[in-house]
Amino acid sequence: MQRNKKIFIIGLAAVVVIAGSAAGYFVIGSQREKKKVAEAVNTYTDALKKQDFSTYNGLFSEKSFTKYETSKEETIQRYETIFAGIGVRKIKVDDLLTTKSEKGEYTVTYRLNLTTEFGDIVTDKYSVDLKKTDTDYSFTWSPALIFPEMRADDTISVAADEVARGEILDRNGVKLAENYDYQQVGIIPGQLGEGTEKEQKIQAISEKFGVSVEVINDRLGQAWVKDDLFVPIKTLENALSALEIGGLPSGVTIGQVNQRHYPYGEATAHLLGYVGKVSAEDIEKNPELSENDSIGKSGLEAAFDEKLRGKAGVSIDIVDSSGKSKKTLLKTEKVDSADITLTIDSEAQKIAYDSLEGKPATAVISSPKTGELLVATGAPSYNPNKMVLGISEEDYKAYADDPNLPFMARFANRYAPGSTFKTITAAIGLDAGKITTTEERSIDGLKWQKDASWGGFWTTRVKETPVVDLKKALVYSDNIFFAQKSLEMGEDVFRGGLNKFIFGEELDLPIHIEPASISNEDTFKSEILLADTAYGQGELMISPIAQLTMYSVFMNDGALVYPQIIKDQEVKTKADVIGAESASTVLNDLIDSVASPEGYVYSLYNPAFNLAAKTGTAEIKEKQDTLGTENSFLLFFDVDHRNFMGLIMSENSRENGTATEKAGNLVQYLETHYQ
Repeated sequence: MQRNKKIFIIGLAAVVVIAGSAAGYFVIGSQREKKKVAEAVNTYTDALKKQDFSTYNGLFSEKSFTKYETSKEETIQRYETIFAGIGVRKIKVDDLLTTKSEKGEYTVTYRLNLTTEFGDIVTDKYSVDLKKTDTDYSFTWSPALIFPEMRADDTISVAADEVARGEILDRNGVKLAENYDYQQVGIIPGQLGEGTEKEQKIQAISEKFGVSVEVINDRLGQAWVKDDLFVPIKTLENALSALEIGGLPSGVTIGQVNQRHYPYGEATAHLLGYVGKVSAEDIEKNPELSENDSIGKSGLEAAFDEKLRGKAGVSIDIVDSSGKSKKTLLKTEKVDSADITLTIDSEAQKIAYDSLEGKPATAVISSPKTGELLVATGAPSYNPNKMVLGISEEDYKAYADDPNLPFMARFANRYAPGSTFKTITAAIGLDAGKITTTEERSIDGLKWQKDASWGGFWTTRVKETPVVDLKKALVYSDNIFFAQKSLEMGEDVFRGGLNKFIFGEELDLPIHIEPASISNEDTFKSEILLADTAYGQGELMISPIAQLTMYSVFMNDGALVYPQIIKDQEVKTKADVIGAESASTVLNDLIDSVASPEGYVYSLYNPAFNLAAKTGTAEIKEKQDTLGTENSFLLFFDVDHRNFMGLIMSENSRENGTATEKAGNLVQYLETHYQ
């Protein structure tokens, strides 16, 4: 992607002087003279190294400046302008040599190696005369001390062949991150008037656009500001209408500025992240960056920054008075940026986000055959466009102080998975022959413990069912059934089955996700922890994306399909994680959770669509017989077409609503568009 070239002319202003380590050869008469000359040369080169051009006040003869109709002060400013304009970061002086002529005058020669933000410039040889005065030694300045080829009327041109940042698209080509022309509020200083009139107009502008008077005055006080120039004050996220523009305070004008824009705002913020101006720390990490660059600060914008950003080409030239290039000091070719197409369905993403209603929750949807993530969103979120345009301290503080953590990407955060995990316990038990489809188990009451050795710990269930088989245990989410079955399997069988999944693995995604873990140590250490793990609690910690990845075995005949976020990637699988028959058994048993009026997900029943589902609740509490905080989960599958599967999690569901309550609109969209 390419923009028009931008050309900056830096006037003949600075003499490029560079500091270097000075090994000089001197043909001199006296030790005193030798010392004076060495001191002058060292001062000159040290000033170059440090770009401390103020030192030049005492180094050059006044006569040499007069010859070129300039002054020491103007020359110092020109050096600073040119070196800043070409982004000089480091200067090295090479081949430094001081010689004495037969007339007793000295000539200093050297080359410069300039490290700039655009690349290195290695110059031709410089030559500067050093003459003795009545009291000391002084150098003779000329334009050739900026660059050896420069003459009095020459200028430095920096022509940038800019590259627009690549866009981020959804699976259907819909823009998720784009380059957008925003309206920019600015002031023409000369139209403000003077005195009280000016103060009143600035106050009116402050109130209209929410920018403090102090900030406005700071902008107007910048060195480059002139009465007839546009001074930017604020970039507007939402454009003003023609009527609104007509009613703006006097002195205000509306311009345009092209910056990053996220059409889906909060719905995609955790996934995409945002871009921002580079910091000194960014440049230290990547010296190729310029202080005017924008880079990805978080999310996919950061993960794919180099690809999205590309690299502008640049040509730095010495230009004569007619505008013709005399010499090219540095030329780099541009590197085109690239668009990135995600697997995300933007419409599903928005529906999912809206369904969370700003409460702490997350939704992840995938295509089980490919692992493509169709949705990855969470709430509460933040407005990435505010981050790009310059968020106010007040707005940022509101985000930072929010106890619901709007900057946290919940789809990548680890949680105890709750009862949805019983599907995996069931499959491991079926594979091991410890669970069968025909066995019925008598269970009395709503709580159970193996024996008195469990002390005050009891496994509880919510529905009293006297006789329980696997299907009922899944549909009614019976903790006692799965606790008992885990003890019958034993740790070796159960943990061995779990180890076939992705516990401890780093997922190959451009999103940082802490690997899933079974327990804090390599063994359960107790039968209670073994039983607790079987129904999705204990010390299990799994992110929603990793959970959905594990549950893909039920849609792929026992094979696990790894997740992906970039479109058209090769499908990666892990074969035979569970048996195909076990996968089919569990999946079909979950249909009644939706289809049966007694099922916990009957609210999502659609007679025209075969949906299977499993609810889950993970309770977080300090001790037994107390009411803890509950996280609610909903796992659901497209049984017939196998085009989608999903996981929704709602934190503190007693206050914020269950995952099932948030699923209706999203499931309806998926059933309609993914048949």
